[in-house]
Amino acid sequence: MFGYVSANWKELTKQQQQRYQAVYCGICRQIRARSGNIARLSLSYDIAFLALLLMSLYEPEETAGKSGCFLHPAKPRPWLDNQYIRYAADMNVALAYYDLLDDWHDDGKRTAKWMACAYEPYLEDIRRRYPEQCQTMAHSIAKLSSLERDGCDNPDLTAGAFGELMARLFVWEEDMWTPTLMQMGDALGRFIYLLDAALDYDKDKRKGKYNPFLAMGTGKDPARWQEYLVLTMGRATAAFEKLPLVQDKPLLDNILYSGVWVAYRANRKEEGRP
Repeated sequence: MFGYVSANWKELTKQQQQRYQAVYCGICRQIRARSGNIARLSLSYDIAFLALLLMSLYEPEETAGKSGCFLHPAKPRPWLDNQYIRYAADMNVALAYYDLLDDWHDDGKRTAKWMACAYEPYLEDIRRRYPEQCQTMAHSIAKLSSLERDGCDNPDLTAGAFGELMARLFVWEEDMWTPTLMQMGDALGRFIYLLDAALDYDKDKRKGKYNPFLAMGTGKDPARWQEYLVLTMGRATAAFEKLPLVQDKPLLDNILYSGVWVAYRANRKEEGRP
């Protein structure tokens, strides 16, 4: 994923920072245990948010510990473990695999093919554990790739394809919260896709790559892009507020109401915009 759904670190308390990092390290640890060391390179804070959200909603029992790793051998780091952290680890690897395949098929990137081959031995078990999620990933990424190849000039269609993917990832099991989680995942997926398009507009234009805002043919229009972003994030937070969250709610609030805008605001500042 893109890594935009992360916390505004400066606004977190020290305790929140430690909790956030322990979830992230827990997912990284489970990726290594379930899919090998190479797969850890794909870990994203977007997935850490998913784990935190599901943990807050279902409040599972947690296992905690502290250990070093090859990235931080000298100073052991705290980690957490539960079924949602393991779920997030599997979804991170599966999503990275299908994304790498897409890069290989669309752009012929040899590194993407090599990485996908490294992930592939672990995909059978992940597909067996989560067939619907993996099927949705494959379908949505193929749909998105097709729309982009055709130069789709409707950002709602391309963003919607990524929204479908995220909606399914937010559902660990079917229950009374499924519709709300899917609404939130869909809106957040659309936001992530459109934010990436806004931030990459100049680079994509320079390299002649597809960008939904370029395809619209209206030129650079940050004010209009912001309308899209505010609308989709508003839908995500509206669904979020319907969930009975207590555990880690302030941390989740930080991510959704502040953290997701950090990269966008930094980009606007670089361009001299308010």
